[in-house]
Amino acid sequence: MTKQLIAIWAEDEQGLIGRNDRLPWHLPKEFKHFKETTMGQVLVMGRVTFEGMNRRILPGRQTIVLTRDLSYEADGVVVLHSKEEVLSWFAQQDKTLYILGGASIYKTFLPEVDGLTQTIVHGVFEGDTYFPEYPESDFELVSESFFEKDDKNAYDFTVKKLIRKAK
Repeated sequence: MTKQLIAIWAEDEQGLIGRNDRLPWHLPKEFKHFKETTMGQVLVMGRVTFEGMNRRILPGRQTIVLTRDLSYEADGVVVLHSKEEVLSWFAQQDKTLYILGGASIYKTFLPEVDGLTQTIVHGVFEGDTYFPEYPESDFELVSESFFEKDDKNAYDFTVKKLIRKAK
């Protein structure tokens, strides 16, 4: 697989992605999909998202935390301070870079991404953070998979993979 810059996220049917810096749902099957997709690659997230995960480093993946706080430190992660620093870091290695959020981080990187991995949770939730708008016509659907709810996953969800159309 060639290295790419990919935004990956889960949203409800109205584009909601968070509540109080956390996901508004718990779907083990979706977490499994996320883990399989990102394993061995690099994750980029904002400081608030990282803190919302209790500064937990996901095993088998390298983590970059993007923050404007020049004094921010966290064990086991690469701390960078600008989009340009992240893109420069990305150019120097050969792994796919997954953008994990939050909303402002997605908005910052959307013009640069090669692809999108979007999970739509089939429900409407309460929350405070939405995925930013982007020109959907710039992307082409390459796969779509439906996952049915079960005893451990309270909601159906659909995973869509899109790639940026050639200009």
